Amino acid sequence: MAALLLLPLLLLLPLLLLKLRLWPQLRWLAADLAFTVRALRCKRALRARALAAAAADPEGPEGGCSLAWRLAQLAQQRPSHTFLIHGARRFSYAEAERQSNRTARAFLRARGWDRGPGGGGTGGAEEGEQPAHGAPDVAAGSGAARAARERDGVAPLAPGATVALLLPACPEFLWLWFGLAKAGLRTAFVPTALRRGPLLHCLRCCGARALVLAPEFLESLEPDLPALRAMGLHLWAAGAETHPAGISDLLAEASAEVDEPVPGYLSSPQNIMDTCLYIFTSGTTGLPKAARISHLKILQCQGFYQLCGAHQDDVIYLALPLYHMSGSLLGIVGCLGIGATVVLKSKFSAGQFWEDCQQHRVTVFQYIGELCRYLVNQPPDKAEHGHKVRLAVGSGLRSDTWERFVRRFGPLQVLETYGLTEGNVATFNYTGQQGAVGRASWLYKHVFPFSLIRYDVTTGEPIRNIQGHCVATSPGEPGLLVAPVSPQSPFLGYAGGPELARGKLLKDVFRPGDVFFNTGDLLVCDDQGFLRFHDRTGDTFRWKGENVATTEVAEALEALDFLQEVNVYGVTVPGHEGRAGMAALVLRPPHSLDLVQLYAHVSENLPPYARPRFLRLQECLATTETFKQQKVRMAKEGFDPSTLSDPLYILDQAGGAYLPLTPARYSALLAGDLRI
Repeated sequence: MAALLLLPLLLLLPLLLLKLRLWPQLRWLAADLAFTVRALRCKRALRARALAAAAADPEGPEGGCSLAWRLAQLAQQRPSHTFLIHGARRFSYAEAERQSNRTARAFLRARGWDRGPGGGGTGGAEEGEQPAHGAPDVAAGSGAARAARERDGVAPLAPGATVALLLPACPEFLWLWFGLAKAGLRTAFVPTALRRGPLLHCLRCCGARALVLAPEFLESLEPDLPALRAMGLHLWAAGAETHPAGISDLLAEASAEVDEPVPGYLSSPQNIMDTCLYIFTSGTTGLPKAARISHLKILQCQGFYQLCGAHQDDVIYLALPLYHMSGSLLGIVGCLGIGATVVLKSKFSAGQFWEDCQQHRVTVFQYIGELCRYLVNQPPDKAEHGHKVRLAVGSGLRSDTWERFVRRFGPLQVLETYGLTEGNVATFNYTGQQGAVGRASWLYKHVFPFSLIRYDVTTGEPIRNIQGHCVATSPGEPGLLVAPVSPQSPFLGYAGGPELARGKLLKDVFRPGDVFFNTGDLLVCDDQGFLRFHDRTGDTFRWKGENVATTEVAEALEALDFLQEVNVYGVTVPGHEGRAGMAALVLRPPHSLDLVQLYAHVSENLPPYARPRFLRLQECLATTETFKQQKVRMAKEGFDPSTLSDPLYILDQAGGAYLPLTPARYSALLAGDLRI
């Protein structure tokens, strides 16, 4: 009887919650709860793996660093299961273990290690420091090898030394990375496009003692070789082509080694917070910075695909650079975490993508930046039908492309994520809500804490109250994403001086003495608790006293059917405060540019201050190697028709139209005779 009396109340509960404005958040409670349970299970499993490794025999591979013991574990549990597909080559987990063991022994030989009883991992000591007290000097082993290197002017590699990899995405990249980890050496992933000054800067700032490079890069690196030799680097090439003097073939050296496991104590960290890897962040200005990656972060990344709902029978398509966190830590380490198969591509080809997916029965696609846009802009292909792809995971997918991607290639799930190489916070849009990068539910923030705080675009600083503390944003208000720094969510900074991390840590955010990591990104949380990316703090600009978000302007322009791609940025105009909006446009074939429709569209959909003052028509947009739009470079190029060959247009406020930006109009603008 009591149950019957309660039934009407239960039926009325949703209406009551709606009236109280609680329903928008609570309607997603089941999804929030399910993901929280998955995250807690993942954390518990990773913790159990780490404890098992700590208790394992230090002589065995299971007692090494997380990469070493996870690969050894998979080689035992799933020896014949395919780990890697690259072109026509396939490697099982057992083969990956053997290949990495050989390269580990080649690097250990460069350390002078002769299978002594002691050793030190990458733990504790930074570059140039001595091993911990009581750890034998394994570099003192092979006298003959040591003498040979000293004759060449190159000292043996010390325990914990850094070896830089300058290689494309290929199996050899992985064997070298895994081998370095097993040998107790740090790895530095160098972006493949770097040469001359930027390359030398990266090698110096991470304290590299050796460099392994791809043979196909030797010609372009020839002018750099004298400087590399002057740095005292041990130089290897990963291939059997003819090499200049002083560069040996590391793969040949590795092939001569036995493939037996190396002792775990060589790579076991003294502290899980120790640096084991450097990944260079491109940033928006200045030279790249070497972000410190800890053993803890490597372990956490093993859980990435488990959090995304992938499993060991999945086949993951990875066409991202391995020197980027998304490719290496999320793609490769995440795949190791679930014991799945990865199809590795050296370069992304939109025209080849669906044929690859059909051939390899791909079930998961990892994207970044504009990859999905490239796919939806391809002409129809019969291979895009009947595929097995059920999940697309990544970051940077714009809402308009999301809708087109799912409509054309679905049914499939898109799981948009957010994170930074050096950051201590990540978000997952596990509900599939279009355009969102994650959730801000109290359950999610209990597992992965973060906050959105008010930010002043003019000063470039968070807004603080009279007590000196930051102020949380309201729903719908853009805010700076920050996350508390703790032993579980640390910020290790960058190799080099502490000035490199200036501005990355905020103090006294909500309480005296607290410390938060500053992501540098503005996000918006709506009234349903969904997070949406708003803009980079450096990309948002002020014009006419108002803040202009480049992403909002770009989304408005992309609604026009004759525009295929849009890049919005701010440019300085002499005699004007702030920065004026400029949009680089790529037309969708076979359309032509309709300036009348474009002006009518921006007038209807954007406030006056947000309407682009300048247009630049291009054949294709400039992007980075990780498919992110080049905004800083475009802003520096400006809008001078005498220096740019692309068609340029200017907004004529008085005439209500976009007009060609001729030299005469450019001069009138500089003279103050043309109002924008």
